[in-house]
Amino acid sequence: MHLIFLFIGMAIVKLFYGNKKEKKENFVDHHYNMLKNNWSKIFPEGNRNAAGPKFFKYILDQNPTYDDFLELNKLYCAVSGSLISPGSDPSFVKVREEDTSLMICGNYYKCCWPCICDLMKYAKVVSKMHKFKGDSSPRKIYLLVINNPCYKEDFPSEVIKGYFCNEDNSLDTNQVFSVNGKLVIGVLHNAKVCSKEDTNRIDNDSISGVKCRERNSTPLNKLNYGMGDIFIKMAK
Repeated sequence: MHLIFLFIGMAIVKLFYGNKKEKKENFVDHHYNMLKNNWSKIFPEGNRNAAGPKFFKYILDQNPTYDDFLELNKLYCAVSGSLISPGSDPSFVKVREEDTSLMICGNYYKCCWPCICDLMKYAKVVSKMHKFKGDSSPRKIYLLVINNPCYKEDFPSEVIKGYFCNEDNSLDTNQVFSVNGKLVIGVLHNAKVCSKEDTNRIDNDSISGVKCRERNSTPLNKLNYGMGDIFIKMAK
């Protein structure tokens, strides 16, 4: 009799957690399909090179809940503009905060490892309070930013400048989001001030440490993998 109750209990637990996992997967798939199905609205020209800012602006314009905002911003690479498969693991990175010069550590969702290196070297972090749908008060979010690239004489030809810029080279805030004149490219998740242990973990990692030191010391004209020098030309 005890065995029967045990098996029944195990079955109930399995059913509960199985349903919970299925709901979470459906939740994430729904967000991925939302971005995929609206690709032509986000990128009218079909070109997404280095266009993470277009994803971010589109998501914010949907007036999402906080949970929706976080999940949607896990599904594209802020550096390359690529969609990312649902359930992908993030990388733990460090990025300097714009206002304080503190190192901020957090999770970054990427399409490939070179984007981690480019992000850590060329992007900054700013914090912003934002009130999301259904919230009674604003929440702090950590945004990844680069300087306004519109003035650059070497603006990369692989990127559609009209996605970001007005004719006077100011940022087109109808298409992208800016904070204090900086172009927002994405979100740093679970962000916090780096501890010494955090920094050591990143610096000693085989990717964020070893490979990124190699990539970030390579001349731009020899970067022929990842996004190459496309994002770097925009961000440096």
